[in-house]
Amino acid sequence: MSFPDRNIDALLFDLGGVLVEYDWERAFAHWAGRCAIPAEHLRGRFTVDDAFERYERGEMSDAEYFAALRSKLGVDLGHDDLRQGWNCIFIGTIAPTVDLLRRLDPGMPLYVFSNTNAAHHSAWSRDYAAALAPFRRVFASHDVGRRKPERAAFERVSDAIGVRAERILFFDDVAENVEGARAAGMQAVHVRSPADVAAAVAPWVRD
Repeated sequence: MSFPDRNIDALLFDLGGVLVEYDWERAFAHWAGRCAIPAEHLRGRFTVDDAFERYERGEMSDAEYFAALRSKLGVDLGHDDLRQGWNCIFIGTIAPTVDLLRRLDPGMPLYVFSNTNAAHHSAWSRDYAAALAPFRRVFASHDVGRRKPERAAFERVSDAIGVRAERILFFDDVAENVEGARAAGMQAVHVRSPADVAAAVAPWVRD
């Protein structure tokens, strides 16, 4: 995939699954190690529910969400144990993509837009600060007040960047988010591997 006409004024990247690898199994294992409930049972109880989405829109505080999560999982864990498990899902950067983005033409502005929450944001913005350095701005759904794939989420990010939606190229590993971006007028790439990113950004890679 390539965009040889270069009718793009900004590149917008999802975080998890595109720039940073993560695994929810790490959270379930952490919590299971601190209570009498097996990890597979916790996995079965955990869902992306209304509370999860509200937390990602910034409509719930950490304390409010973790109280809801404690009830949903059926565990008697303190705030610190819940938060530690919640934040241990991040594994590391997806090196081929992160390294490639450092080689792009500095005249092409880079941005991040992540569905995330206050607790996760505090963790990955600290742990992956070096990887995020090339990006002019990081948009977090809990600050934007909307989450992907909502049209309003992409419109708010486009307005904040100051670039028309059709001149933004968006990258995400979730097909639903890619379709949401396209519905909002953006060009979008469904990222299944670093090769998908490499092919799309090839016009802007410096030798």
